[in-house]
Amino acid sequence: MDTALTFDKIWQLFQETDRKFKETDRKFQETDLKFQETDRKFQESQRAWERRLQETDREFQASQRALDLRFQETDRMFRETDKKMKALQELFEGQWGKLVESLVEGDLVRLLGKRGIRINDTSTRRKGSRNGESYEFDIIAHNGEEIVIVEVKTTLRVGPVEKFIAHLHRAKHYLPEYSAHTVLGAVAYLRAEQASDQYAQNQGLFVIRATGDSAAIINPTDFQPRKFG
Repeated sequence: MDTALTFDKIWQLFQETDRKFKETDRKFQETDLKFQETDRKFQESQRAWERRLQETDREFQASQRALDLRFQETDRMFRETDKKMKALQELFEGQWGKLVESLVEGDLVRLLGKRGIRINDTSTRRKGSRNGESYEFDIIAHNGEEIVIVEVKTTLRVGPVEKFIAHLHRAKHYLPEYSAHTVLGAVAYLRAEQASDQYAQNQGLFVIRATGDSAAIINPTDFQPRKFG
């Protein structure tokens, strides 16, 4: 009797345990399904996020290309504008330079005569090449003993003055017909920058300023010009 009861109890316990195992297994399966669903949604979200990143990257690259093209177009326009402005400036200075040159040449005989330099005649736009070296002189005033070479600038600056002085030292090389003459130099201008007028005077050049319809030598009356050869 007791053995049967014990067996029945054990059987009942076994069946209850089996039922609980099955219930637990069912819950595990449900949990696994939920995990699978969560994983599926996560993967969908990941793919959607990756697609969005790719789309954003494409949009960014397209915007970057458009911006680069815009920058290139703007740069091209700036360069074209700068080129036109330089051309206009060169034209402006060229035209004014011719006017200044004409004005100075017309007064040069009188101006130099007041400084004790007798001038027989003048010539303009003397240019050429000798032994591979190119040269150009705006005005040359000459007599039998001296020549005064004049550099004409709308705006006078130190750099061009230095270059002009270097050419003065080579003047007899460029112009061998004046090899027996004394070479003097002068600069003429409408306006001066960088105190270039004072610099030119300190280098022994006559300094001629064009104003209105006349020109004047602004060096002191006791100024002694430098001889460049």
